[in-house]
Amino acid sequence: MKTRRAFSHTLIAGALVATALRSLAQPAPVTLLNVSYDPTRELYVEINAAFARYWKASTGQDVSIKQSHGGSGKQARSIIDGLDADVATLALAGDTDALHTNGGWIPKDWQKRLPHNSSPYASTIVLVTRAGNPKGIKDWDDLIRSDVKVITPNPKTSGGARWNYLAAWEFARRKYGGDAKAREFVAKLYANVPVLDTGARGASITFAQRGQGDVFIAWENEAYLLEQEFGNKVDFIYPSLSILAEPAVTVVDRNVDRKGTRAVAEAYLKFLYTDEAQDIVGKHFYRPTSAKAQAKYAKQQPRLNLFKIEEAFGNWEQAAKLHFADGGSFDQIYLRK
Repeated sequence: MKTRRAFSHTLIAGALVATALRSLAQPAPVTLLNVSYDPTRELYVEINAAFARYWKASTGQDVSIKQSHGGSGKQARSIIDGLDADVATLALAGDTDALHTNGGWIPKDWQKRLPHNSSPYASTIVLVTRAGNPKGIKDWDDLIRSDVKVITPNPKTSGGARWNYLAAWEFARRKYGGDAKAREFVAKLYANVPVLDTGARGASITFAQRGQGDVFIAWENEAYLLEQEFGNKVDFIYPSLSILAEPAVTVVDRNVDRKGTRAVAEAYLKFLYTDEAQDIVGKHFYRPTSAKAQAKYAKQQPRLNLFKIEEAFGNWEQAAKLHFADGGSFDQIYLRK
């Protein structure tokens, strides 16, 4: 009896040791928080699942990625105020720069850490109309007509709204000559805006679901999503001039170093440049940076007359100071009805 009991105890002890060794050999699961802007919700659902599979196969470690979405400027402020982001995938480099200037969450040269100035995908700004385009909207000019109501988010809180604003400003500056004419044009445009939502997705809901407005100034990818969901209710057109919108990504250094998640967070952002992720980018109507994905999705992303922010406004710091800072041009011209 003693022999059988001792043998049983040995088996149990051996099983416990084996379980402990397997536990030691398998890395503990890790969770990342990706703080992003409004229209990327669907994109990152699929990106996150693909990265989790890749990381598990490569390292044996389980990883889950939580998502946070909202107006890009508001999201940047949330990180500065303590939201525990491992990565920030915001709508524009200017919002990401704020993470450096307000608390040193990232280094000043953060854009040099990944290809294409840390922008793994791009988009542009288009005009979404009601089905059949009943107001006959063809270009930016039509958005200042007295019979047209415009839906666009608030550029004080939304990165997408800043792209919208600057695209309209540059169109007017080129067509009518100079910043004074551009200011007058954009003032007329915002006088036609009945409500300013805090983010692009909220503005999309205002236009498509609540039925407000005649035209919605939108990300190209958001326009395609609206067409998929409300195909019999909306159309969209490309204006004669628009801006190349280049959302940027970064690890949030102070957070990943404190949490010990730098390796997986950096791998997550590098994954965005892989063939698999670039294909997902194109599938969700963003403009990929890889030549392979660009060729695959060329039909849905026509060549356009696009300008870069550097060509028209110097850089995001200069544009933000002139147009979106307190007392800047937006504050001066916006007329709330």
